[in-house]
Amino acid sequence: MKTSDFDYTLPDELIARHPLPERSASRLLHVDGALSMYQDRLFSQLPDLFQPDDLLIFNDTRVIKARLFGQKETGGHIEALVERVLSEHEALVFIRASKPPKNGMELTFGEAVRARVLDRQGDLYRLAFDPAKTVLEWLEAHGEVPLPPYLERPAERDDDLRYQTVYARTPGAVAAPTAGLHFDQAMLDRLQSMGVRTAFVTLHVGAGTFQPVRVDNIADHVMHSELYHIPEETVAAVARAKTCGGRVTAVGTTSMRALEAASQSGSLQPGMGETDIFITPGYRFRVVERLITNFHLPKSTLLMLVAAFGGTTLMQSAYQHAVAARYRFFSYGDAMLIERQPQAPA
Repeated sequence: MKTSDFDYTLPDELIARHPLPERSASRLLHVDGALSMYQDRLFSQLPDLFQPDDLLIFNDTRVIKARLFGQKETGGHIEALVERVLSEHEALVFIRASKPPKNGMELTFGEAVRARVLDRQGDLYRLAFDPAKTVLEWLEAHGEVPLPPYLERPAERDDDLRYQTVYARTPGAVAAPTAGLHFDQAMLDRLQSMGVRTAFVTLHVGAGTFQPVRVDNIADHVMHSELYHIPEETVAAVARAKTCGGRVTAVGTTSMRALEAASQSGSLQPGMGETDIFITPGYRFRVVERLITNFHLPKSTLLMLVAAFGGTTLMQSAYQHAVAARYRFFSYGDAMLIERQPQAPA
């Protein structure tokens, strides 16, 4: 398959550069892979598409203020984006500068945060931060919410709250699991009152999620790696749902990737791991039957994932419809609920 097979034309004005006033006020495109059809709805109508014993699985990662601005000891300006926190005092960081910093060089962010370059690992730099505080404490005090580059604006105070799910609790992501941004507490309470069950995974979204696919043949693409955790209670919740006839719904592609990565042995396994799973058409899904997700960038790995899940032809048609119907796209945009296309028997 070619990367160009997953392209579409998106008018710039359909990119949602700010969130709606209310989280659950977005639109919802319901895509049924089994019936090869889709229907326009509102996200507030989501509970109408669930039944008792269905299971929603959320990614509880919390976005950290991973973007820093500063200068090298030579005076040159730099912009840093933390890709991963390695320990209390070390992190892997993307650095944008006129000239790459050298090993041993001291960097200053703002007026308070000092870090030293330990080494370079491909496109990333390993930095040791001032041990007076932890990396997370420095970022919280002096960092900025790392909005996706396609929003083409600096982070604002409102983004501290809105670029974070209401159930976020485990710090470590540098991008939000954006499908979860549509859920407010009232929606969660309504689903719970209906007998819909919830469970959590953790997958810390890395800065690599913003990296474009630069190859023509998708088989040549190398995925970035991300850390995940599957609790034992989530494995038990999945088993219960399947026993009771409930449907497993992943909230976001990050939840989906964590669940599918942890089931490569044939069954879902609890524990921590690191995954670079690349889901493309032809992949056989082991855990998830439904997916709540946003609209993704053209030629992106996430668009390839939803094509694998809902069917390439149907998803191409659904995206064309969404553009024509003027849905809002990307992180602060509208949502989709996708029912998995039928799979051949194992």
